[in-house]
Amino acid sequence: MGTPPTTSGMMDPRMVAVVKKQRTQDFLFHKVTMLFALLVLIALAGILVSLMISAWPAFQKFGIQFIWTNEWDIINENFGAAIAIYGTLISSVIALLIAVPLAFGIALFLTEMCPLWLRRPLGTAIELLAAVPSIIYGMFGLFIFAPLFADYGQPALQSTLGQMPLIGPLFGGAMNGIGLLAAGIILAFMVLPFIAAVMRDVFEIVPPILRESAYGLGCTTWEVVRYIVLPYTQKGVIGGIMLGLGRALGETMAVTFVIGNSQRIRESLFAPGTSIASTLANEFGEADDFHLSTLFALGFLLFVITFVVLALAKIMIMRAEKAQGAKT
Repeated sequence: MGTPPTTSGMMDPRMVAVVKKQRTQDFLFHKVTMLFALLVLIALAGILVSLMISAWPAFQKFGIQFIWTNEWDIINENFGAAIAIYGTLISSVIALLIAVPLAFGIALFLTEMCPLWLRRPLGTAIELLAAVPSIIYGMFGLFIFAPLFADYGQPALQSTLGQMPLIGPLFGGAMNGIGLLAAGIILAFMVLPFIAAVMRDVFEIVPPILRESAYGLGCTTWEVVRYIVLPYTQKGVIGGIMLGLGRALGETMAVTFVIGNSQRIRESLFAPGTSIASTLANEFGEADDFHLSTLFALGFLLFVITFVVLALAKIMIMRAEKAQGAKT
């Protein structure tokens, strides 16, 4: 029948103590985990405020024109961010144009068509590529890739794409193996394993019953991927691409080795250029007070660019979900 309460209408004191202990533990656990989450926001806000404070002298002198001014004159202290922003965006876009299709093909092969005995070694190899330090990619790009690219890649591109209207000027000029295109290709090598690993993981979470049902209806592999896998994993795919883009935008050492580090904007992708990260790496150690402020301003703009890219990705996901809901 069980032990009756010690007094009418009252719980056992031992049960009351247990309930109080559980409530205290839940309260402490909630506050500690909330503190961990708030630490991220505090760190983010601290970085943003410190960058803005250090960059304020540059913004105060040049104003909003600092963003589109095409000049970087250290002697006369005339600075503009347009050259570095241009190099950052162009090299990152080149990297994504190369890496995303390759990563999609790799993830598709590993999850849909790869033999079981080969799936694990290939997956492990891709994950190991993501662990290679960026400076190793930079050394590979400068000492191995750049000479081969100058001897074989650039002449081939100039003799084919360089002869086409509209895009021909992009593949003209001196062929020395370094420049914006070389930096974009090296960045593609770097971001490829990240994007491929994320795509593979999200493709694997698709319920097998959905695939089996589609195959049972007579769908081809491509139809299963297009109509089943991609709609189900849309968020993860976009997230993987944005992860690769974030890595490309902020990459420093590998880009510094192969981009050429020239403070000029040229029409050709073969020409040397610079990026925000490579400019910071090259000039931060020798900058004086005002020059240092302009470098902090570049860092602040890189922060803003990354934030805008992530915000656009979130908007894309929300619109895609809304469109998918409207269809259903």
